[in-house]
Amino acid sequence: MPAERKTPRLDLAPYRFRDALALERELGVSHTLAQVLVRRGVGAPADARAFLAADARHDPLLCRGMEDAVATILRHVRAGSRITVQGDYDVDGICSTAILVRCLRRLGGVVDWFLPSRLDDGYGLSSATVEALARRGTRLLVTVDCAITAVDQVAAAVAAGMEVVVTDHHQPSADGRLPAAVIVHPGLGGYPCPQLCAAGVAAKLAEALELAAGEPAAAEEDLDLVALATVADCVPLVGENRRLVRQGLRALAGTAKPGLRALMGVAQLDPAAVDAHTVAFRLAPRINAAGRLHRADAGLELVLTEDEERAKQVAAELDEANARRRDVETRILFAAEAQVAERPDRAAYVLAGENWHPGVIGIVASRIAERHHRPTVLVALEGETGTGSGRSIPAFDLLGGLTACRRHLARHGGHRAAAGLELERSQLPGFTAAFEAHAAAALAQEDLVPVENVDAVVCGDGLDLALAEELQRLAPFGVANPEVSLLLPAAAFSAPVSMGDGKHVRFAVHGGGAHCRAVAFGVPGGRLPTPVDQPVDATFRLEPHAWNGAVEPRLVLRSARASRPAPINVLGEPAGYWPGVVQELDAELEPWPRAAPQAGAPRVEIDRRGRGIAGTVADAVTSGEAVLVVCAHVPSRLRGLRGRLGGFALCSWDALERDPGLGAGFGHVIALDPPAHEHRAGLLHAGGPGGFAHMAWGEPELRFARQINEQEYGLRAPLAALYRALRDRDGAAGEELETVLRADADRPRSPALAGRLLRVLAELRLVSLDRDRAAVSLTAAGRTALERSPAFRAYEHRREDGERYLSRPTARAA
Repeated sequence: MPAERKTPRLDLAPYRFRDALALERELGVSHTLAQVLVRRGVGAPADARAFLAADARHDPLLCRGMEDAVATILRHVRAGSRITVQGDYDVDGICSTAILVRCLRRLGGVVDWFLPSRLDDGYGLSSATVEALARRGTRLLVTVDCAITAVDQVAAAVAAGMEVVVTDHHQPSADGRLPAAVIVHPGLGGYPCPQLCAAGVAAKLAEALELAAGEPAAAEEDLDLVALATVADCVPLVGENRRLVRQGLRALAGTAKPGLRALMGVAQLDPAAVDAHTVAFRLAPRINAAGRLHRADAGLELVLTEDEERAKQVAAELDEANARRRDVETRILFAAEAQVAERPDRAAYVLAGENWHPGVIGIVASRIAERHHRPTVLVALEGETGTGSGRSIPAFDLLGGLTACRRHLARHGGHRAAAGLELERSQLPGFTAAFEAHAAAALAQEDLVPVENVDAVVCGDGLDLALAEELQRLAPFGVANPEVSLLLPAAAFSAPVSMGDGKHVRFAVHGGGAHCRAVAFGVPGGRLPTPVDQPVDATFRLEPHAWNGAVEPRLVLRSARASRPAPINVLGEPAGYWPGVVQELDAELEPWPRAAPQAGAPRVEIDRRGRGIAGTVADAVTSGEAVLVVCAHVPSRLRGLRGRLGGFALCSWDALERDPGLGAGFGHVIALDPPAHEHRAGLLHAGGPGGFAHMAWGEPELRFARQINEQEYGLRAPLAALYRALRDRDGAAGEELETVLRADADRPRSPALAGRLLRVLAELRLVSLDRDRAAVSLTAAGRTALERSPAFRAYEHRREDGERYLSRPTARAA
């Protein structure tokens, strides 16, 4: 049975918080989207605007060889020569063939096409194909999605009397040799988007042909095919590719091509819901299925036909072929997993089987590589030969690995992430040993652990429909622009419900005081990966989800692990209980300070009130800058924070007021709890210059601050309780005194509160203090008014002032 996927290691790269803030303010985007953009390298406002607009468009004549290709092709069109378009058997090859055939037909050319058979002809331009085309009278051969490495085959075509135009996007031969022909290749001549797929190159060629011929521009009609191919071929969705796919998906939703409409029908796909994901997993596999199991002609006929009924027939055939492909894939996958289980500790896998279908082994190699995070090559053995297909992981150059083992191979080609090969059966053991040894030498242990790149740290209450829809501005998603991964730190899961015959689970997520609905797909037994109601760091995809006529935000779980935060460094707290008491005994009570000292420029104030503490703090920590969190009461907050958050310093408002220099060196100062007095708000700027001052509290923290203000400065009841305890013992000293001072009916007294109580009792001459011995003795008893104590009056003033300030509307979350 297939093994479970490995839990990935999170990679949360530091980012320039200041750049994200600039994007928020200049582009009017959320902080979450700003984080994603900065972490993905588009932190400059102009770059971010361009990325979000996805409207890059380049002159096709910037592509190497384009002018010569246009002149050559138009000369043959005008002469009425037979033109053959040679493609490939995958989606990109089929779509690029269709684009060029449709363009040449519009221009009046005499055009036919040839798609090789994966099983009979193999990949690319073969010598047998050249001979067959020469016999049928081809005068101009235009290759799409192939032939950049076909040096000898192109030479044979030229010798047979054909002109050749090579359009391709694959890597040239390792020796640098190129075919002696007109070459159109976006990666070989400074084209601004070198990552075009073959269909993108064909569309650019069609655009240039129509422009040169003075014909109406009709190449845009085939953007649906460009989008289909660009997504299916897994090229980077950056630069011009973003425009081609974004516009192409819109074109696909309203396509006039009967074949594509029929294909969406058999895939049970609502055209209005088409996106890169549905293209990759529901449309492309059906077009690929024919080429994997027999010939790709059916896929090309589907996209070329104008006949509605024929389109439905072909789409049904492709759907049936795809079902057969899935069955074949499942059988090979189980056999391959069994081989993996025999030696799971290898750095790479070479897996081989008799009569494995060569058209399906690439898919299975991809499944194995993804699940086990190892470079994987599957070899289909038949007779004395074998055909292989491999898939890699980010840290390993697969083509380089095959090249290092080339003495065992008859043929190989591809690129860093995917490649193919042919070998003799007798060479399989040698190739296996050499490839595994090369991978073991090239890969470190950490390379064999999957990595999930986190794009943004979020607060629970921000995971709403507005954010889900805003993140769609980053689409289309795919290679080099993956779906957004959001980290919700210190979250908790609850109420799991199995669904989908135990393959999936829906559950509730709690974080930052918010409650969200979530789902996890493909979980064994429909179980959550972590215990319920325990702190977890979880990553999600957030998406708009249509259900029963309504659209709501949906969290899709990517990974979860128990929270194991870094330590918290406490600042400004006394070194012991009695020193803390003495510190309060010596504190100045008057005058009440009215301004916090500052050094240099003030910090930039950021209002995150009501957004969730965990996300705000974790976001600041992951910026890579030092973080100081300020709270109302350190011991209480430590109990709640430890085990959930970490990697920052923590101090109380009291400590920061005593020593504003505690804020020095911190890029971020975060008010977890609100200040209890107006003048303390300025302390967030202490210790500058520069940096950021965050107001992060919500209603729970506001209530906590009020409670601490009353607890620390409401002295009437605690004074009576402490005096009774001391009277019952006739005073106390040393450890006994500390026990008495700490004891309270509701909660342990803080050293500061104990110091305040002793200070008042001493001023009222009810007790006598011996600081050196840490001793308290009772003096002559007598009734007295508490207001006779200057300290009591000062503390009562602070309590009332704090209550008034914390009751103001401005103290509440926005």
